[in-house]
Amino acid sequence: MARPIPSSTYRLQFSKDQTFADAQGLVEYLERLGIGTLYASPLLESGAGSNHGYDVVDPTRISAERGGPEGLAALLARLREANLTMLLDVVPNHVGVEVPKANPWWWDVLKHGQGSRWAGHFDIDWSAGPLLLPILDADEANALSELSVQDGELRYYEHAFPLAPGTEHGSVAEVHERQHYRLVSWKRGAAELTYRRFFDVSTLAAVRVELPEVFADTHREILRWLEEEPTIIGLRVDHPDGLSDPGGYARMLREAIGPERWLLVEKILHLGEELPVSWPVDGTSGYEALADVQGVFVDPSGAGLLTQFAAEHTGVKVSSHAAEHQGRREVADTILAAEVRRIAALVPVPEAAPSTEEEPGPAADRVREAVAEFLCGFPVYRSYLPEGREALDTAVAVARAHRPDLAPILEAIHAAMLADPEGLLATRVQQTSGMVMAKGVEDTAFYRYNRLVALNEVGGDPGRFGLSPAAFHAALSARESGWPRTMTTLSTHDTKRSEDVRARLAVLAEIPGEWVERVRRWSARHPLPERSLELLAWQSVVGAWPIPADRLAAYLGKASKEAKLATSHVEAVPEVDAAIAAWPEQVLGDDELVAEITAFVERISAPGWSNSLGQKILQLAGPGVPDVYQGTELFEYSLVDPDNRRPVDFAARQRLLARLDEGWLPGIDDTTTEGAAKLLVTASAARLRRYRPELFHGYRAVPAQGHAAEHVVAFTRSPRLVAVATRLPVGLEAKGGWGDTVLPLPDGAADWHDMITDTPVDGSAPRLATLLSRYPVALLVRPA
Repeated sequence: MARPIPSSTYRLQFSKDQTFADAQGLVEYLERLGIGTLYASPLLESGAGSNHGYDVVDPTRISAERGGPEGLAALLARLREANLTMLLDVVPNHVGVEVPKANPWWWDVLKHGQGSRWAGHFDIDWSAGPLLLPILDADEANALSELSVQDGELRYYEHAFPLAPGTEHGSVAEVHERQHYRLVSWKRGAAELTYRRFFDVSTLAAVRVELPEVFADTHREILRWLEEEPTIIGLRVDHPDGLSDPGGYARMLREAIGPERWLLVEKILHLGEELPVSWPVDGTSGYEALADVQGVFVDPSGAGLLTQFAAEHTGVKVSSHAAEHQGRREVADTILAAEVRRIAALVPVPEAAPSTEEEPGPAADRVREAVAEFLCGFPVYRSYLPEGREALDTAVAVARAHRPDLAPILEAIHAAMLADPEGLLATRVQQTSGMVMAKGVEDTAFYRYNRLVALNEVGGDPGRFGLSPAAFHAALSARESGWPRTMTTLSTHDTKRSEDVRARLAVLAEIPGEWVERVRRWSARHPLPERSLELLAWQSVVGAWPIPADRLAAYLGKASKEAKLATSHVEAVPEVDAAIAAWPEQVLGDDELVAEITAFVERISAPGWSNSLGQKILQLAGPGVPDVYQGTELFEYSLVDPDNRRPVDFAARQRLLARLDEGWLPGIDDTTTEGAAKLLVTASAARLRRYRPELFHGYRAVPAQGHAAEHVVAFTRSPRLVAVATRLPVGLEAKGGWGDTVLPLPDGAADWHDMITDTPVDGSAPRLATLLSRYPVALLVRPA
């Protein structure tokens, strides 16, 4: 049976503040917008007040806060009425354990230890002794004195833990010592934790979904809804790289849901990486498409000056790949040390490995060093042995280049993994390399290497400064031929900054001299405790302008701790944190500087809007299934979560859409039109995809001709649809505009119509000066 493919999706973040009932009220708006599928965040019971749902505490129940099963059923019925479908987000890797009593499985494991029915569901190293729970203050001895036994539970302030049967008598210390768990300082979690987590988040405990009984228990409720509700079109799988066998899991899931359902994985592909061919999935959640679409709007000629300035400003000349390796090694040695230690215990140490006078240090320490270096050498998130052998070979080669003295141990790890690709050593290494990549690159290097932070996005490579139109067309053509059912995206709940912030910051690559001159002066006027943070801070200011002090302070506080240079989550420096927290108020209280920032943002806003509309049309018209993250149908300037999960003003969007449907063609200036031009582009493309799906097949570049040809990106899907976008708008203006540049259209046809402006196109080779006179984008269609 052919798998159905939605025309587009719209991501909604469900929570107690945006419930199923609220979503019912949005269905008419989504239908009018042209959306085909509501893409829901996780809907199972999660931690109280969770605004994301990835901390599932009970996979057997639909979230009561979000509306419960009755609310979900009512929402699905409303979607059916509007002929819309739903995509569900599932979380197979972990469950939330921040409040033990909220998770019945975890509570039972704490109470009964290995005797619990659920003990095997969690990835716990029982051989290491009692389960360590890192929830006490840094002063562990003092914190232990504050434990108490109340109502048959062990208490630490608001934290409650169960008591094993028959252990409730005696002193508090004696009761604590009798449990299947030990409460320890939060600082011990990084190096001594005895259960696998989601990255370094100790409140998210990993489950062994590779076991059939665990798969059944964690998926029973989701699969029941999927079987009973044809409105649910498929599943999006969160973080498959954390699983012991992602391919095996994908095959289990495909068998459970059948061949006709849509199945996507949140797999982060590095440049040039492909999904394993053995995975029976339709594609990814779309970060590789984000990198392609983003890249074509970045001017490569800006790289030289911005690279030079970053080195000058920070006093450190380092490549993006060197920064990534440093970040990976740092997290392997600190916040993921427990995972490294666990792997090292599995390594068959060769005879050449013990320390010598030339190579000092205990053998165990050298094995841990080798494991850490090996984990940092992967060119991608992980391998999937026996698939991905090349990534494993590269990891060994890179690690040997950094530490040739550890070659015997590295070769022993490599040989052992190849000899037993399904063994525990291979499994642990592959699970952990993805953690090291995510935490060391996305959450460390991407906050340190700040020459142009528009490039520092999940799935991207800050070392690739821009993408040529030819490379862009090659990427999209490959996506159409290889993964036509994959999702594409520009913004998600996990992006470091929204698509419109990145679009505005891309302008800096066209005017690097102007930007450098300003940052030098602004940083001298209002310095921060760390120089690379200054580069990030000023780009964040102009990228998200206007931004209130509280939002900026929260963002910079998080960014500085992720960078781990002047302060960190683990080793906070109070005086540094205080200086960073005070900086936004100081900047925004400087009236002269605010006026200068405002003027500069006005300088880059118009080309930023052009980039925003260009990104949107290329994504919406391009291969794959485009997703619209909630609220981004208007210009939306959010930073990393939780900033990008703020409430969306849907009433304003509904009002603007009604005006557009009356024939209004808004200007691009979002200060007077509230960003309605982006809503117009979104609705034009989404409606066309929904009601004329036959147009969106195939792919071919449509080259322009003339002196400004490099400033247009255009492609045809079927021979009856062409999408057109302007790139590098500052350079285009410097050339004097489009001039005589024309866009020859397929088949020499002259009956084209622009769906955005609802106007006929002038001839078979229209002048771009005319075609793009109102908007920097066009969506051209011939009659059916």
